[in-house]
Amino acid sequence: MSLSAALKDMEPYIGKEVFVSDWTQVTQDQINKFADSTMDHQWIHVDKEQAAKGPFGTTIAHGFLTLSHLPFFSYQVPLKAEGAKMSINYGLDKVRFLNPVPSGSKIRDRIVLKALEQKPGNRLLVTQTHTIEIEGQDKPACIADALGMIFF
Repeated sequence: MSLSAALKDMEPYIGKEVFVSDWTQVTQDQINKFADSTMDHQWIHVDKEQAAKGPFGTTIAHGFLTLSHLPFFSYQVPLKAEGAKMSINYGLDKVRFLNPVPSGSKIRDRIVLKALEQKPGNRLLVTQTHTIEIEGQDKPACIADALGMIFF
C-alpha cells in the first residue's frame, strides 16, 4: 500500500480514540532499574522507608519512566499504516506529568490520533495524544503528544 492509500485509510480516525491498552503494573524493580539507567536515584523513587514518610506515602515512578511506556502502548494499536517500510520516534510536542504513579500501581494508555501530515520523501508524520491513566484514580499520570514518522 502506498502513502496516499495509508493516509486515506487513517484519516477517518483523526480526533478519535484509536486504542485503550490493558492495565500494566509499574513495579519497584522497574523503578530501580530506571533509576540505575538514568542515574536518578532520588529518594522518592528508590528509598521505600524515606518515601513512606514523604508526601506520597510510598515510592513513585519517575515521570520519564511513565513516559517511556509510550512505545510499549503504541506497538499495540491495531491501526497500522499498511505498506510502511519503517517508523521512528520523531519526538514530543507537549508532555505534562499530572499525577505521580505509586510503585505497584497499574497504568494504561488511551490513545487519540491527533493529526496526520504528509511529508516530502514519501513520509507520514503521525501525532498521537497519549493519556496515561492510573487504575483507581481520576486524574491521569501523564498526557503527551507523541510524534512518529512513518516511511513508505
